[in-house]
Amino acid sequence: MTPLQSWLFLTAAIVCEVAATTCMKLSDSLTRWVWIGPMLVGYVLALGGLALALKNIEVGIAYAVWAGAGTLVIALIGIAYFGEGASALKLASMALVILGVVGLNLADVLSRP
Repeated sequence: MTPLQSWLFLTAAIVCEVAATTCMKLSDSLTRWVWIGPMLVGYVLALGGLALALKNIEVGIAYAVWAGAGTLVIALIGIAYFGEGASALKLASMALVILGVVGLNLADVLSRP
């Protein structure tokens, strides 16, 4: 597997995790059964994609990108589609998540000989 394929698997894992988390919200605390199946499939695919991505991406980097991107996209979905608030603190915190992920990636790149 090439490094590019690993990043594509990581991207697919993020998409699946976001879809699964959205299904969890739509399930209304697991009371609307129609969303539970897609939620479970999404989480299984997300973990599988993350596992495949780890063939060429360091675990700290892969997990930071997976968790950070998923958190950001879910927060944006919450604001845009579920009517959640978009306070200045929430938006600043989202920016800090981005900075943290970028910082982890830069630390890895800059520490190479």
